[in-house]
Amino acid sequence: MRSIAKLFGRSPFIPLQLHMEKVAACVGKISPIIDAFLRGDTQRVEALAEEISALEHAADEVKHDIQNQLPKGLFLAVDRAKLLEIVAVQDSIADKAENLGVLLTLKRIASPTGFEEKFRGFLAKNLEAFEAAHQIVQEMDELLETSFGGAEAEKVVQMVHRVAQLEHEADRLQHQLLKDLFACEDQLTHGEFYLWTRILRQVSELSNLSERLANRIRTTLTLK
Repeated sequence: MRSIAKLFGRSPFIPLQLHMEKVAACVGKISPIIDAFLRGDTQRVEALAEEISALEHAADEVKHDIQNQLPKGLFLAVDRAKLLEIVAVQDSIADKAENLGVLLTLKRIASPTGFEEKFRGFLAKNLEAFEAAHQIVQEMDELLETSFGGAEAEKVVQMVHRVAQLEHEADRLQHQLLKDLFACEDQLTHGEFYLWTRILRQVSELSNLSERLANRIRTTLTLK
């Protein structure tokens, strides 16, 4: 791998994009592990949780390289502290993916009738929000080339709005799923009910943090 310091010489955003690809690799394992969990395939869940943990560690290593090698005395297109804030939010997404993987290994649990289909829709909405934020990170070099203005800046602003809309839609789906859980509380043990609420909370963090990341990029680049 090329040194982070050399990458910063080309663009302050390339290392951030590299880190985001590591984060995306973590998130990319979420659908498979959820599928295994809902099938009751505990062996597959355990294996995927280990993979997510290894990928999160790889993302951590890139984060630490960025923190250690981000130039302090050289001119950057954006403020150094704000770049580190973006990395921190990205890293939190990888952390949530790992936390979710751990939760899914704790116990094989049942789900209320009709719950799984709605849950899959909720998961898909959160992953869609993450992918929208991922695309914004991929656009950052193009913004630099246009001095953060013009049609490219407007495109990114619209992408930020899209992430916010997806996060709102995910929140509404989570609210309905929680209502469904309480309505069917008698079908679950206390442990199952508690674990489902924890799983919902961890999944919801994907869209929450994606919205935070999109907004952080917007304010960092002073896009109107």
